[in-house]
Amino acid sequence: MPLPLYLLALAVFAMGTSEFMLAGLVPDIAADLDVTVGTAGTLTSAFAIGMIVGAPLVAASARNWPGRSSLLGFVVVFSAAHAVGATTTTFPVLFVTRIVAALANAGFLAVALTTAAALVSPDRKGRALAVLLSGTTVATIAGVPAGSVLGTLLGWRATFWAVAALCLPAALGVLLGMPARRATDGTGARPALRAELAQLTSGRLVLVMLLGALVNAATFAGFTFLAPVVTDTAGLDELWIPVALVLFGAGSFAGVTLAGRVSDRRPRRVIAIGGPLALAGWPALAVLADRPVALLTLAFVQGALSFALGSTLITRILYEAAGAPTMAGSYATAALNVGAAVGPLVAGATLGTAAGNLGPLWASALLVLVALSIALPLRGALSTGTPA
Repeated sequence: MPLPLYLLALAVFAMGTSEFMLAGLVPDIAADLDVTVGTAGTLTSAFAIGMIVGAPLVAASARNWPGRSSLLGFVVVFSAAHAVGATTTTFPVLFVTRIVAALANAGFLAVALTTAAALVSPDRKGRALAVLLSGTTVATIAGVPAGSVLGTLLGWRATFWAVAALCLPAALGVLLGMPARRATDGTGARPALRAELAQLTSGRLVLVMLLGALVNAATFAGFTFLAPVVTDTAGLDELWIPVALVLFGAGSFAGVTLAGRVSDRRPRRVIAIGGPLALAGWPALAVLADRPVALLTLAFVQGALSFALGSTLITRILYEAAGAPTMAGSYATAALNVGAAVGPLVAGATLGTAAGNLGPLWASALLVLVALSIALPLRGALSTGTPA
């Protein structure tokens, strides 16, 4: 894989740390800013909403910008938003900084996804995206748990400062290692924006975007509220929260790595096998959450299944949107973050029910069930290989 892919992954690591770190910080933020845990959980949704809106808008605005300059600008804005968030004393300001950071992340990821796909041959998109997304999975293994420990020892603000600082080497990597070329449609020409937007009328593209949204909603529904399950349901100390996050992240890395090897040629097999297993895993996690060993084991398993499914669907979105070289990444980004916005909202609504802290895990199961109910009857639309 080309070196620029790994430089992009470094930036994705910094941004992924921010996107996922709230899973271990929600209770502390709620206490510090005098809001409920459910309200603090909406910070994840705020980030996702910024990603949803920002991905197509920022990608469209940046179509004529040099790729390296736009990627660098997005990283700088992202860092600045975290510095402001670390100093605020009010929840509304923190909420706004999450949206600004999300807009920058959306623009970066939209450009990075299409750049990654363009750096390799058309039949290796899945592997290229596995390298890029490894930045996110390593964030869940190392960055997010480290942020959780840092937040436990020094407060959640220290974690925000750490993310701001982490963006600096990522920005340097983008500046020194990324090519400045722009995306084309494979013939050397760049299609008009209208032609790229017309790709959204494709039924197959809409299908994989919907499935990606549902799978990511399930992932974020359970992951965002994992901390209370660890401490309250399983009865473990707060320092076990990073352990659970490390295991989820290790599973996600394994899932992305495996899917990267097979998603180009056998996407239906990943979905047909991984989907039902994920559907069984979330209820199992809810039922066995009071048993620490089972909880930690299933955190790994669900991380692997969730990210194997999610990364496979990202690959399919890029295949189906091959005629939109500058916008395809934004379609994938927006679809996944629709899920990231909806998941915590659905999960948060279950916290006040009889299910309590386990409600989000049951919500994850329901969302996977909806995805499979759509995917399995229409599995013929999930074509293999590159589209003609």
